[in-house]
Amino acid sequence: MDKALIRHRFAKASGSYPRQAFVQRDIALRMADLIGRYVSPDSHRRVLEIGCGTGLFTRAYLHRWCPERLVLNDLCPEVEPYFADLLGGQVSFVAKDAEALDFPSGQDLIVSCSALQWFDAPERFLLGCRKLLSGRGYLAFSTFGPHNAEEIRALTDAGLPYRPLDELKVALSEAYHIVHASEACVQLSFPTPLDVLRHLKDTGVTGIRPCHWTREKLADFSMRYAGRYAAPDGGVTLTYHPIYIVCKMN
Repeated sequence: MDKALIRHRFAKASGSYPRQAFVQRDIALRMADLIGRYVSPDSHRRVLEIGCGTGLFTRAYLHRWCPERLVLNDLCPEVEPYFADLLGGQVSFVAKDAEALDFPSGQDLIVSCSALQWFDAPERFLLGCRKLLSGRGYLAFSTFGPHNAEEIRALTDAGLPYRPLDELKVALSEAYHIVHASEACVQLSFPTPLDVLRHLKDTGVTGIRPCHWTREKLADFSMRYAGRYAAPDGGVTLTYHPIYIVCKMN
């Protein structure tokens, strides 16, 4: 993963992200609901959120719980102003690459929403979280599966190395007891393929390598996309494949 490129693209999209990331907003609300159902009520004292972005999940979480200490982390320092009304007291923000696992130990809950797919080694990170959790701690996260943006990957041969749910469950079962695991497919419709590209750009999701679109490439992409992924309403489709997992220390 080119972390500098990832940071640049998400920082550039931070202004449009809250408006355009409607699927991620639904995922954040779903994640907060699952935590309420499966995480013990006494496991909200010390909380670490990985990849907080502009705070879609953060605010959904804080609407329900009031942790003694909440550490927000993101690769992009540019998102810190989105938490200006929250920082201070029990809430702090730290900008760093979370894969280094350089966080305080004794966390009761580590949570991440729609971020781990950008990691070099998500499974290694998830297993490494054990050293940060308390003995009764929980790890809860959402990420995306192999069908995510499959339309883009099929036409451009570019995309993230998404892990399937079963693969994640096998890796996590070495260290955790999985209390919930589920997945879903959400298919959006956009008027044109160019609107799909604008949506992805406005949410920072534009791949892991630089991509230079010429007018000819855009025309060819649009023609093939419209021919292959027509939606019933006359537009074109874009697929999201969220995965949700809640587990706790064995």
